[in-house]
Amino acid sequence: MQTPVPGFVSGFGREMTPQPPPGLTISEKILSAHSKGICRAGDSVVCRVDSAMATDGSAPMAIDYFRKMGGKVLREPEKVVFALDHYAPPDNPATVALQDSIRDFTKAQGNVLYEIGAGVGHQLMVEHGHVLPGGLVLGADSHAVAYGSLNAFSTGIGSSDLAAVMLTGKLWLKVPESIHIHLSGKLSVGVDAKDIALELNRRLDSDFTSYKTLEFAGDGVTSLSLEERMVLANMSTEAGAKAGVFEADEKTFAYLRQHSGFEKTDTAVVADPGAIYAATEQIDLSALSPRLALPPRNGAAAEIVEIEKSVGQPVDMVYLGTCTGGRSSDFEKALNVIRQGGAKDPRVQLIITPASDRIFSDLGTSGMLSEFIKFGALVMTPGCGACCGTCGGIPGDGKIVLSAANRNFTGRMGNAKADIYLASPEACAAAALTGVITDPRSILGKAMK
Repeated sequence: MQTPVPGFVSGFGREMTPQPPPGLTISEKILSAHSKGICRAGDSVVCRVDSAMATDGSAPMAIDYFRKMGGKVLREPEKVVFALDHYAPPDNPATVALQDSIRDFTKAQGNVLYEIGAGVGHQLMVEHGHVLPGGLVLGADSHAVAYGSLNAFSTGIGSSDLAAVMLTGKLWLKVPESIHIHLSGKLSVGVDAKDIALELNRRLDSDFTSYKTLEFAGDGVTSLSLEERMVLANMSTEAGAKAGVFEADEKTFAYLRQHSGFEKTDTAVVADPGAIYAATEQIDLSALSPRLALPPRNGAAAEIVEIEKSVGQPVDMVYLGTCTGGRSSDFEKALNVIRQGGAKDPRVQLIITPASDRIFSDLGTSGMLSEFIKFGALVMTPGCGACCGTCGGIPGDGKIVLSAANRNFTGRMGNAKADIYLASPEACAAAALTGVITDPRSILGKAMK
């Protein structure tokens, strides 16, 4: 039913008063600003793109599509970012050749290239100022949703879509509906942002969440660091969402000032009062306990349970790293657990992969790197590492892995015969310390007494 216009007389002889249009969500506002007018959920719009990222796993195909589309010169090379992160270092001559093709393209076009060892593309995008509040930032990788932590609309796209951006500087998008995620309270000791993400994934129906934005709000958000917000935005895609987004606050601007020299402007976007949401989900952070994603069985999705249900399960490998669990704060939390026992279980292989070279450097200057080495950790090149199974430590047949990464589908870490559990950095560290899945609160609680 259309909204009545002023002076319209209904069939009952009464003049009807027009109603103001409903407010806009953050996604609707950002996509409106990047297209030619006000757009709402369900609209298809052509948007100008502020920046776009591809990895060495997606850039070669995007370059091929770009050329097949008749592309000769990048429209806005400064907005196109390539990161050599999935094969860091490369695992075979074919991979080296693909990475060389990316280097050759970049040399000719002048776009941004982050070399092997610089880190995970998603981390580099936020560390180097390619993502700003109110922006539209796309990535040829599903975890590009992480940029929403900085109040941008970001989502993963295919290589052909990236090629279109490279060619025109624009892309068409369907404006998603939004789900209001209201966070209240504050996390307890031993409970992490990863536990919030896992709990959300347990609650949300991916069929319903598909192609929607998770819009995070509430007083609980203010208690979360920018790095913790990155975890929630990053794992929005695991819930089936198109994007995950936060409002900007002083923590957002402090992070941007520190890492990219960005000063606060009027580009930040907030949802309007009266914005329409497809659903609302409430989470009391103070009531959360550590969570665990079990290995998927017989093609079924991974079940997410409270960690107590798997306490005592022996673990062979612990993995700390990636765009979900490879930041300095993650490693510091993990070390706080391991320090309580003074040494890790000698049977457990502990692998750490910093998310960027800056983080690697921070681990060195803070002394955390030497501590990890003292505890017997294997330190890998900054990048995606073991997460996607292309480099950085592959588990053996029948091995049990506890990982701080974001996915554990069968074969994810390079071996379909290994079982992968997902948990927070603290829970991963507790397993490295004890040799079995352990509630980190049982260790950290004793340390606080």
